[in-house]
Formats: sequence, structure tokens, C-alpha cells
Amino acid sequence: MANSQDAYYLSLLGLAERFRTQDPPNIKSCLQCLQAVLNLRPPPKVEARTHLQLANLLTQYTHNTQLARDHLEQAWNLSMNIAGFDDVRFEAASELAKLYEQTGGSNNAKVVLMRATELSRQNIFWHCRLIFQTAQIGVSELDYATAGGLLQVGIEYCHIQGVAYNQLLFLLSRIMVFLLEGRSAVEVQTLLTQANQNVEQYNGAHGQKEHLRVFYLVLLVVHNLNSGQVKSVKPALKQLQQSIQNITQLAENEVNPSSMSEMFSWLPRDQLCVLVYLVSVMHSMQAGYMEKAQKYTDKALLQIDKLKAEDNSAILSALQLMLLEHNAMCHLIIGSKTQAIKEIAKVCQLLQEDAKLLQAHRAQLHTLLAVYSMSMNNSEAAELQFNAALRTSKNRDLWIFANLNLAVVYLRCHRERDFVAIMDRINPDTLPTQSQSLRAASFYVQGLHAFFTHRHNDGKRFLRESLKMANAEDLNRLTSCSLVLLGHIFLALGNPREAHNMVTPAMQLASKIPDLHLQLWSSAILKDLYRQFGDVPHEQESNQNHKNFSQTLLSDHLMASHLPEHRLIMWTDGPFPLPVADKI
Repeated sequence: MANSQDAYYLSLLGLAERFRTQDPPNIKSCLQCLQAVLNLRPPPKVEARTHLQLANLLTQYTHNTQLARDHLEQAWNLSMNIAGFDDVRFEAASELAKLYEQTGGSNNAKVVLMRATELSRQNIFWHCRLIFQTAQIGVSELDYATAGGLLQVGIEYCHIQGVAYNQLLFLLSRIMVFLLEGRSAVEVQTLLTQANQNVEQYNGAHGQKEHLRVFYLVLLVVHNLNSGQVKSVKPALKQLQQSIQNITQLAENEVNPSSMSEMFSWLPRDQLCVLVYLVSVMHSMQAGYMEKAQKYTDKALLQIDKLKAEDNSAILSALQLMLLEHNAMCHLIIGSKTQAIKEIAKVCQLLQEDAKLLQAHRAQLHTLLAVYSMSMNNSEAAELQFNAALRTSKNRDLWIFANLNLAVVYLRCHRERDFVAIMDRINPDTLPTQSQSLRAASFYVQGLHAFFTHRHNDGKRFLRESLKMANAEDLNRLTSCSLVLLGHIFLALGNPREAHNMVTPAMQLASKIPDLHLQLWSSAILKDLYRQFGDVPHEQESNQNHKNFSQTLLSDHLMASHLPEHRLIMWTDGPFPLPVADKI
């Protein structure tokens, strides 16, 4: 009878696998076969593995999370009583924790993972994987201290076990958490220096070393960009772009880990390529090279479309979202508000499909809508959106950026009392950031305030400070803004020659970026200056430029204001007022 029963369930398992692997897969029949195996009450090992198989199929092909969870719980509980059954035990724990987390039970997920981590100390691969997974929950809950502590445990465990590759992955992941947490530049730089030495000394497989180098260089470039060091980071960015080329040229067997214990990678090669494009976009945006930023964005979005056709993973959606956010800002700078609001609408489409993503990016969305509203001269909507961003932001630098722009809104509307109420938040001497670009921007806003309140000497002092910081790191757009405003101040002081010396390079920079609003402002001052100089040809040229810029911006303004997506400017909560559109 026992042999006969064995034959039955073995036949059913074989049949289930046949249904699963046929083209196209017959998942319903596969599930029925596996369920029939359980009805035969097979040995505990077969029963546990079958529960795990059922759960994985239900998770992958259905939305029946409750039934999948029941099977995973049974697989986990059964495997606890079976010696040497690591693959099923820890996979069941890992998948069960994922399901708990997806359905809002992160505490249950952590309990399972902590127990599984305790049991897995003799299995290097699973012990590391479970620590990474538990740390990831900490990051998603913004509990960076716990996440960092777990990653430190991973570093120490791998050091004892002599697994250098995993140890470096834990170290680099810990640096990433420090960046998310906003740790001091000194702390981050100390760990980055240590990581660089360790990566260069690593003597494992070439593909693994190159993968570690890309991880390190991404962190280094992002750290420098967060600090506003656009010029200083150029060598590291070039090295990163070279490293990603090296990785794409490696054969598959050169990328694969050399042992089972090291079956980890930060990101797959294709996703790494997209990430490097995104980092390059971030750099180009800060440096004021909009055409280059758009070129990188187009390449990255094309790559994402190809990858999403095969596997629509969460990381791809997050990368796509950040690229669209940058692209919207890029269009606002070059004066294409129509395209900008369409890009923002695409952001909304992505966010309405994923509640977690919306939670994480709500403040960025409000900020985008606020800057768009500013460009449309709608101060009411801009104020509404900036205040919404300030309420929802968990990122210190985004909070500062929103305050700086809200201050500009108040200055434009001559709301001195409201400006004074937020002055402490944007004081360059006490600004709570390590970003030199934000500090330079805060000096610019102080200069703008001085200009509006006719304190021209104070204005010159603030703007020269902003100019010095912007020039030091090739922040071209901020340099151009500061030069135009300085020129405006010199014009107001009756010093046209000095004004000309400021506005001419500002116009050249604005044309190079290109920034249509800065070009409009510069041309308005230049036509007045050339009239004072009696330089008729240049006055006529500047006058024509000013008309052209005005007409382009006005035409685009009217077009954008009539788009159905324009209604987004008054959105603060609930469903997005989006038109029916094709899927992104």
C-alpha cells in the first residue's frame, strides 16, 4: 500500500510539473495535481515542499493571497520539524514574510524572519538573504537605525565566515542606508573610503568585482550630488559610466557568482544600466545641461519599456517614476510647460497604480505641481502644493527646496509678512543641509528679497556669495540666475556698464542650458541697457529676442492651461483628476 501510494503522489508531482512547464503553462491543472498530492497525505518532506510549490504558484499566477499564505504557513511549520531541510524551510519563511508585508502585516513578517535568521546561522546563503530581507523592511518603514544595525550584523557575520563578496554587499548597503538617513557627510565619506579600498582589494571573480565597483560608484556619485558637488563628481561619474560598459560586455558566466553562498547581486545588469542613466540625468540637471539630461532620459525610458515587457518589477516602476519626475522639471526649465504637465500626469498614472509608491512620492509630486504652477503664474496653486509638500515630506532637502520656492512665491506676490514668517527656515547660515547647491540657492533667495525691499547693497552681498558657491561647482543655472539679478540691481543703481557685465554672460549661460525664462529676463534687461548706450542694432536684436521668447512662452502657457491634465494643480488628495489615457 505504501509503495502504491508513493507511486500515486510521485506521478501526480510529475504531472503537475508537466502542466507547469508546457507552453503555455496550464496552471489550473498543475494546482489540481498538487492539491491531489496533499490529499494522499504524503511524507512530511513531500507535504512541506508541495505546500511551498502551491503557494509560489498562487502568488505568481493568482490574487488569492489568503490561500497562498495558508500554504506558506503550513510549509514553514512542517519544515521546522524536519532536520536538514533548509531550502524549503527558509524559502517558506522568506516568501511568507513577503506576503505578510504586502498585506500590511510587517510585524508578523519580522517575527518569521527573526526566527528564520536564528535557525540559519549554519547556512551562509540563507542567513545573509534573510538579514537583507529584514533590513529592507526597516528601510521601507523608515527605521534606518534598525536597518543599519542589521546590515552591521551581516558585515560581522561575513567577516567571521570569510565571505568577502557578501561582506562588501552588506557594507555598501549600509552606506546606502546612511545616505537615506541623511547621516553627516563625514560619516558617509569615511565608509565610502573604506568601501573603495575593500572593493579594489577584492580578488574574487572579475564580474563580481565590477558589480561591486558600480554599486560603490553609484553611492559615491549620489553622495556628491546630494552635497551639490557637481563639478567635483565628474571623474567618478565618468568612471561609473565606464564600469557599466564593462559589465554589459561581460559574458553571462563571468557575471554569475563563484559559489552558492554568494548568489547575490545588488541589481541585474539591465536595471543597473537604467540606474546609471538616472544618475547621469541627475548630474546633467544639476549642472544645467538640459539637452543631455533629456538624451539620457529617453534612453533610460526606452530600456525600461523593454524590461517591463518581460518583468514589471517594483524597482523598474520606481526608476521610471524618478526619470519622469526629472523629465518634467527639465521641460519646465526649457519653457515647455505643455510637455511638463503631460509628464507629471504620467507620474500620477504610475502612482495611482501603487499605493506604497504614492506614499513614498507624494511630497515630490506636490513639489512638481507647485513648480509647474509657479511657471504658470498661478501663485494660489503653487502655495497650495508647496504647503502640501511641506506637510508630507520626509526628506530634509526636499523640505528646504519647497521652502525656498515658497519664499519666492511670497516675494512675487509682495507678501512680506508671509516671507518673514518662513525666513528662519531658509537662512543660509543655519540651513539644515549638507548641500552646497541648496545653500547657494538660499543666498540667491535672500538676494531676491533684498532686491524687492530696495536693499541693493545687501542684495549684492548675498548674490556674490551665491555666485561664488555656484561657480565653484559649475551650477550653471544658479550662476545664470545670480548674474541676471545682480545685473538688475546694478541697473537699478544706475550702473549700466556693470549691469551689462553681469547680464551678458548670464544670457550666454541661459542659452546654453537652455532656460527660456532666464533668456526672457536677460533680454528684457539687455534691451534697456542697449537703449541707454544708444546701441540701436543690439537694442533691436534684444527687443526681437524678447518678443520671440515672450511669444513662445505665451503660446505654450495657453496650450498648457487648456489641457485636461492642468486640473492636477488643485489636487491634494483622493483620486487624480486625470483624463482617460493609454497605459504608460
